[in-house]
Amino acid sequence: MATAISELTTMRLGGPAREFAVATTSDELVSLVRDADESGTPVLLVGGGSNLVVGDQGFDGLVVKVETAGLEVSHDKLRVDAGVEWDRVVLTSLDAGLAGLETLSGVPGSTGATPIQNVGAYGTLTSDLLSELTVYDRETRVTRAWLPQECGFGSHRQSVFKHSDRYVILDVTFALDVSTTSKPIRYSGLADRLGIDVDGLAPVSEVREAVLQLRGERGMVLDSDDHDTWSVGSFFINPVLTQIPDKASESPTYPDPLGTKLPAAWLIQNAGFGRGYGKEWGTGSVALSSKHVLAVTNRGGATTAHVMAFAAHIREGVEKAFDISLGPECDLVNCRFG
Repeated sequence: MATAISELTTMRLGGPAREFAVATTSDELVSLVRDADESGTPVLLVGGGSNLVVGDQGFDGLVVKVETAGLEVSHDKLRVDAGVEWDRVVLTSLDAGLAGLETLSGVPGSTGATPIQNVGAYGTLTSDLLSELTVYDRETRVTRAWLPQECGFGSHRQSVFKHSDRYVILDVTFALDVSTTSKPIRYSGLADRLGIDVDGLAPVSEVREAVLQLRGERGMVLDSDDHDTWSVGSFFINPVLTQIPDKASESPTYPDPLGTKLPAAWLIQNAGFGRGYGKEWGTGSVALSSKHVLAVTNRGGATTAHVMAFAAHIREGVEKAFDISLGPECDLVNCRFG
């Protein structure tokens, strides 16, 4: 019986996989990918499925569920296999008396995805703490250690791994602080929740608790009973522009190495799409989260086609209002919205 990709993703979407395998070691993962490449079989790697949307037709190739589980602490270093659930990594670091990852508490998905997206939250980016990766190159068929400067980090949520299937991340190593006190808290909303000034310090356990509270209030902590979390988190990426259209002159702006970054959430909200928008649109099976307008959610019974039509509707509204075209932050496989 074919494996339904919808069972592997947080949005609960995606048709069948022609072939399916589970990799429990890095050697097994490389072997599965290498053998598929040699036979000309397309490969789709799935970790936590929290940033993936697959078309209703599924995937005509091999889907590999990455369940590698190694996790080692050595003084101030934390080496983690790609398949380890991310929040387990955060908890392990705090239990080991290490600080640095606490603001990334509650981020869904597996560890191998963190460098791909350069995952960030509440003032911390993966690239801030990454010291080394082990990467398999499908083109050269070589596995080697990479340094962070080889990863192409820089602009918002970018890396050489994003939207490319050439590289397979096998494990990552983080360099952390031996401390029970956080790094300076740069995100004002988190500082307010902790009752401290921006750039102030707090116990890492309190930071984790506050982050989980804030994420939960925005529907960003997975809960199978809460349809607001049947999503990929932020569906649309914050646009980075070299010139701001006149229609968007009132938008907040932030500096970026490639230009000026505008918050997609502000653009969506001010184009007339509020929280929960969509329940009366189309079939009602897809809507923006009632807690956070960046999240496109499956309200139950949605198809990928429904989601793509809804995402196109939101993008068209934003483009009409601001002359800005939003793109996806998530990975779209065998589907597109325009």
